[in-house]
Amino acid sequence: MKTVILLIPMLPLIGCLIAGLFRHQVGRAGAHWVTIGAVAGSFLLSAYVAWEVFFNGLPVLDYSVYTWAVTDGIRFEIGFLIDSLTALMMVVVTFVSLMVHVYTIGYMAEDDSYQRFFAYLNLFTFAMLMLVMANNFLQLFFGWEAVGLVSYLLIGFWFRKDSATKANLKAFLVNRIGDFGFLLGIAAVLMYFGSLHYAEVFGQVGTVEGTTISIFGATEWSLMTFICICLFIGAMGKSAQVPLHVWLPDSMEGPTPISALIHAATMVTAGIFMVARLSPIFESSEVALSFILIIGAVTALFMGLIGIVQHDIKRVVAYSTLSQLGYMTVALGASAYTAAIFHLMTHAFFKALLFLAAGSVIIALHHKQDMREMGGLSKYLPVTAATAWIGSLALIGFPFFSGFYSKDLIIEAVKLAERPGVAFATFAVYAGVVVTALYSFRMLYLAFHGPTRMDEETKSHAHESPLVVTIPLILLAIPSVLIGYFTVEPLLFGGALSDAITVRAANDVVLALADKFDGPFAFALHGFITPVFWLAMLGVAIATYVYLFNPSLAERIRARVMPLWTVLDRKYWFDELYQKVLTGAGLKVADGLSRGGDRTVIDGWLVNGSARLVGRMAGALRQLQSGFLYHYAFVMVVALVALVASFVLLR
Repeated sequence: MKTVILLIPMLPLIGCLIAGLFRHQVGRAGAHWVTIGAVAGSFLLSAYVAWEVFFNGLPVLDYSVYTWAVTDGIRFEIGFLIDSLTALMMVVVTFVSLMVHVYTIGYMAEDDSYQRFFAYLNLFTFAMLMLVMANNFLQLFFGWEAVGLVSYLLIGFWFRKDSATKANLKAFLVNRIGDFGFLLGIAAVLMYFGSLHYAEVFGQVGTVEGTTISIFGATEWSLMTFICICLFIGAMGKSAQVPLHVWLPDSMEGPTPISALIHAATMVTAGIFMVARLSPIFESSEVALSFILIIGAVTALFMGLIGIVQHDIKRVVAYSTLSQLGYMTVALGASAYTAAIFHLMTHAFFKALLFLAAGSVIIALHHKQDMREMGGLSKYLPVTAATAWIGSLALIGFPFFSGFYSKDLIIEAVKLAERPGVAFATFAVYAGVVVTALYSFRMLYLAFHGPTRMDEETKSHAHESPLVVTIPLILLAIPSVLIGYFTVEPLLFGGALSDAITVRAANDVVLALADKFDGPFAFALHGFITPVFWLAMLGVAIATYVYLFNPSLAERIRARVMPLWTVLDRKYWFDELYQKVLTGAGLKVADGLSRGGDRTVIDGWLVNGSARLVGRMAGALRQLQSGFLYHYAFVMVVALVALVASFVLLR
């Protein structure tokens, strides 16, 4: 079994090396066959491990592969932790990655850097697998930074586009802010627990729970609250929570397969996974959980609102991702870790489906992404339109679709939580239901229905995408419908994740929901009479009337609420705030250091100053080298007299 486990991350790494270093030898076809074969192998092995874990009772495996260093009794190791949470994440990551790899054959068919793209995809899959399979903070941080690095390469893949290079730099810098907090949290764990191994740290939580630390010599903080908030700041960057969310919409500058891989199932869910994995630590701080709850609620509602005014089809899906990540974060803050992971899984399938459907539209329209230049595409792209409908119905939480089970249970769990911020979080997740339905069906109607707004040339070339594009759409559509129905009971109420997630009895809101759950079929039927369903239908009704039956009304509404529309269109001015306040202040500090430190101290005093000093000393010494013999004789006599005088005086 250990050999099988080791092969799961190693196969994509080997595929990356072959496609990247030997791209000329293997060619374009060889690159995609090698990398797809590697990810397919990882998926099959992951499915085998998951089967053993969930159906054959494989015990938890926690072991070291090799020890990197040992210092002061602290071991820095590479190791794997295989439990139910790891098995679930491995299957989700490898399956979505496999679909994206296959889809890429069609999407990137004409790109000159075809082999490089597949190499990056394999490398990203390797990094994400190392992250979710880690049994210690060192390897977690390695995978964390590795996915950040590869996302930088992938977002800026078309590096000749100025917007792409700015987007990948923005993603890199914003994540460095979050990762600074994450590293502080890991450092605090190492300092106070004396270990980086999950099991050893979790076992000591009770012994240090009452410990306080001094911040800047004044404020007393609970040690566990400090650690949890620092770790969560890392999650805020990686999982794009307000205010560290600004990188994700701009990352749409990368090729569409990257949007599906990074922003649906892998990188952006790393923060959600991390908090769930470290649930024994986070359960020790009510303050940190309240902080997480409020941040998630703000993200879920206010990022969804921005999606209503977006015209780029990929950006609508991107802001939808931000909002759904907010729902997952709210669940974490409510101690409903299993509900957050369940939504992470279902969301991975239907959001990857929506991104790839958007990519299929972009292919058909020769890389046009503005929905105002679409309309009526269901006649030209019937498979893409059908799968987009399935993804959207799952996204809005329509009963019996996968998103219904996970999203509805998050809302119910938040209502039962008892901690500060629950009232606002409850309002946010309910209001988010209307918003989600509104922007989802706005996108469907503007892209696939209503009058055609394409020019004649675009219309003449519009047709359904090739099979390498539509087959992944169909394969992702199947779990988008079914996966929630078949997994909700074992994952949430059957204890399938109990070996990986720890919840204190007083905080276990999911357990409190168990009495109300009568099976997936009855739960979905009951969903038709819940307030959540009717709120979703309200959003659908508004979108249907405004964007399907009375399109001109949208422009009149926009004129009436122009101040509000401007706030949403400018994305609450977060970018301007960072540019003028943070970046501006940073530039002023840099300019001051340049003028005062570099030019004055280093160049002026040290470099040029030392040169001037040497020149002046040389000028003085040069006066002694006159070239006249009697000058040298005089100096010799004076030196001899001085030498004799020193001997006489010393005696």
